[in-house]
Amino acid sequence: MPATAVLIVAGGSGSRAGGGVTKQYRMLGGRPVLRRSIEAFFDCPRVSAIQVVVGSGQEAAYNAITSDLRLRPPAIGGKTRQDSARNGLRALAAVAPDFVLIHDAARPLVPRSTIEGVIGALTNGASAAVPMLPLADSLRRLDGGAAGQAVSRDGVCRVQTPQGFRFRDILAAHERFIGANVTDDISLAERCGMAITAVAGELENLKLTTMSDFVFAERLLAGARETRTGMGYDVHRFGTGDHLWLCGVQIQHDRSLKGHSDADAGLHALTDAILGALAHGDIGQHFP
Repeated sequence: MPATAVLIVAGGSGSRAGGGVTKQYRMLGGRPVLRRSIEAFFDCPRVSAIQVVVGSGQEAAYNAITSDLRLRPPAIGGKTRQDSARNGLRALAAVAPDFVLIHDAARPLVPRSTIEGVIGALTNGASAAVPMLPLADSLRRLDGGAAGQAVSRDGVCRVQTPQGFRFRDILAAHERFIGANVTDDISLAERCGMAITAVAGELENLKLTTMSDFVFAERLLAGARETRTGMGYDVHRFGTGDHLWLCGVQIQHDRSLKGHSDADAGLHALTDAILGALAHGDIGQHFP
């Protein structure tokens, strides 16, 4: 199977998001944004290497949130996003993967389906692949403070990341067009004449740019959480003996609890409650 590496670009200052902290290191749902972006790919079985690009002077902040992860040393970003992506690709040259996915760290909620869709397109022969999301809103140009001319939305889509490429091709494109200052890597692929395949984007794969984006992302995360409850009970008869077990604790007693197992009514009830919350039956089904 072709080797796929991920390049996560996190070299910007993120000043528009406010909050006094570079947005990649701001907390989102209890975890830093960059950590969430990394973890989105970390457990993907088709990803063999992850390379992160950080801004100059951000090394300590990066190490603080990734010290428990097995990652390649970070590459240092440049003045523009294009410079940062090129530096990251050069750092991956030692790995020489077949494919590379280039992802913006500011998209921490990228779903697995999008990642697999991009990798799948490359595996099926695409030279480049990009997630695209059709626009649902009507469009108009802004004319000062007034609503200007209507713009047709037919065929117009929002472009997302990760954008996927054959590694050697996109590295060559970056080396060829140094200073082009494009806003994404798919634009360089287009300049090189690569055939670009569109895959389905997702609304949740939003890019965090302003404070309102963070508020919306927090709502998405809150909506994704579930609250489950389970109840359990267990009953055992008293019998002859000199001790009994309750919640894993041996208690000296003039009688014991009768059962085919340890007859620990406390742990059995707890186990039933947990299995009930998981909708996995009860203890009798698993240990008849």
